[in-house]
Amino acid sequence: MAAKQDPEALAAARPLLTDLYQVTMALGYWRAGRAHDPAEFELFFRQCPFGGSFALAAGLRDCVRFLRAFRLRDADVQFLASVLPPDTDPAFFQHLRALDSSGVTVRALPEGSLAFPGVPLLQVSGPLLLVQLLETPLLCLVSYASLVATNAARLRLIAGPEKRLLDLGLRRAQGPDGGLTASTYSYLGGFDGSSNVLAGQLRGVPVVGTLAHSFVTSFSGTEVPPDPMLAPAAGQGPRVDLTTCVEAWLERVCAHLGLGVQDPHPGERAAFVAYALAFPRAFQGLLDTYSVRRSGLPNFLAVALALGELGYQAVGVRLDSGDLLQQAQEIRGLFRTTAAQFQMPWLESVPIAVSNNIDEEELARLAQEGSEVNVIGIGTSMVTCPRQPSLGCVYKLVSVGGQPRMKLTEDPDKQTLPGSKAAFRLLGSDGSLLLDVLQLAEEPPPQAGQELRIWPRGARESCLVRPAQVEPLLHLWVQQGQVTTPPTP
Repeated sequence: MAAKQDPEALAAARPLLTDLYQVTMALGYWRAGRAHDPAEFELFFRQCPFGGSFALAAGLRDCVRFLRAFRLRDADVQFLASVLPPDTDPAFFQHLRALDSSGVTVRALPEGSLAFPGVPLLQVSGPLLLVQLLETPLLCLVSYASLVATNAARLRLIAGPEKRLLDLGLRRAQGPDGGLTASTYSYLGGFDGSSNVLAGQLRGVPVVGTLAHSFVTSFSGTEVPPDPMLAPAAGQGPRVDLTTCVEAWLERVCAHLGLGVQDPHPGERAAFVAYALAFPRAFQGLLDTYSVRRSGLPNFLAVALALGELGYQAVGVRLDSGDLLQQAQEIRGLFRTTAAQFQMPWLESVPIAVSNNIDEEELARLAQEGSEVNVIGIGTSMVTCPRQPSLGCVYKLVSVGGQPRMKLTEDPDKQTLPGSKAAFRLLGSDGSLLLDVLQLAEEPPPQAGQELRIWPRGARESCLVRPAQVEPLLHLWVQQGQVTTPPTP
């Protein structure tokens, strides 16, 4: 099946984004006359990441895009010919040129589903040679996407439902593809948005961003805006010189805060004015370029109050250094007293955003009861998944020609379960999850209200369970190369 002008199809993964042994095995299958043998593989992980108790399944949409576009180009085949033995039969390369995914069927957990060890994230069936070639790219597309979605979900659980979580990890990512994947699947995992503009364009992720310290330090205070005039928010009334208005407010703010008007940095103030003129309805101040208490805060208040006089409301402040929790509490208190002093009640609830290498421990601190932090930007700890850099997904053959296949190995943890399977989630009467069950595909499915004997993973004895609800887990997404249901973003 050919991709229909999908701008992301080839971007998801190219056919040669694979390990060479997939190609050498393909030649072996072809030479043995087994290229078209019907086969089934399962893609799963063996242990929950981060020492936790769950994972989120992700990457399915990219897998479907990859399959829709799968075709080896002449340049691909020519390269493979250069790395395979020179006496390789040319007919093998003709076979590769004719490959597409028209014989591939995929069943999988929906994007964002809870997933547990041993339960397939994907079941991939089709001609043996072809589905073997798909192993590495599918692992590449699913493993990191599921890891980063799970990491985002963990961070969301720590933060609670009220805090806004933003992905700021693009500049810390392992390359452009890692950055785009992290921004996409952190949103799936519960983040509210990302700084990554490409993720907004291609994946519909809400994008966010304001200004950096470089913008602030680029101003010295001697700059004169080419047009300092700003009209009232309502659109009626004369335009006002914002710079002059800010200077007037600065005296009042400094008197209220017990500062001298010379204390706040003039370059920082000029930067805030410039930003306010560009974004009067979305003004936000970065407070810690010089000194939060003596410069950033009074400069922000002077500009915010000048805007407030014209009917605009600042949308937030950001802190990027120091004790973020303590500073947020102090700033909120000053917002409240300043709002009361100057009769600007909206100032009390201006959102406070924080960033600066926030990990799980710091996030828990920022999310504690009584915290005045509203928005939390996470970069490195989101995109690099420092607690566990890989999910460790595997892609294992479970049947060929309708006959089960099993890997035994010297390591019991790496043994596989043979045969084509179905998977079901058993739920209690209150909707709580009891467990996931794997069974052979030909076995009758479990029924709600009926007692079922199961063998828990790793247990020596069976047990009985009576589910109130039963949900099938593996949905059909691609059948013989045709997309049956497009995965939701």
